[in-house]
Amino acid sequence: MSNQTLSQSSPSGTQGEVPQVIARVLALPGINRLAPARRPKEFVRFLKFAAVGLLGMIIDFTILNLLHRVFGLPVLVANVFSFSSAVVSNFTWNRLWTFPESRNKPLLAQLGQFALVNVAGLAINEVVLFGVLQAIRNAISDPWNYNLAKAFAIAVVLFWNYFINRLWTYKGID
Repeated sequence: MSNQTLSQSSPSGTQGEVPQVIARVLALPGINRLAPARRPKEFVRFLKFAAVGLLGMIIDFTILNLLHRVFGLPVLVANVFSFSSAVVSNFTWNRLWTFPESRNKPLLAQLGQFALVNVAGLAINEVVLFGVLQAIRNAISDPWNYNLAKAFAIAVVLFWNYFINRLWTYKGID
């Protein structure tokens, strides 16, 4: 696959197009045989989703630590609030930036789908957070133990949220 075939953008990398630098990386030998190379636009969309998730992660960690360390809420209770706050941010930015074409769908219906996916994501997050925290609690001191467990839970839920939202909430978007 040539760089010309992969690249669907101008050098400026305008919205909806694959930036030149990513197209060039995806065209490298070895990488071009991977799925992202066959669907570079979807790979860029995943990177945007991950960037939005990074912002959500900052919100999640900030609120988790504030509620647990400052206000004394148990970690799993604080996690519900921190996770939910991140979900609101993630929905907003994914609708505006990652999947802008989705704005032609009714807001409340799309928010409902996103929320349902994230309720399942919250359940996965809580289970992973609890399990990892129990496994490392005695080996790693507070606050590192629950923050490390939270980071692991976020990594697991990232993939769940992307693929399920992509298949359901944002289906039909090229």
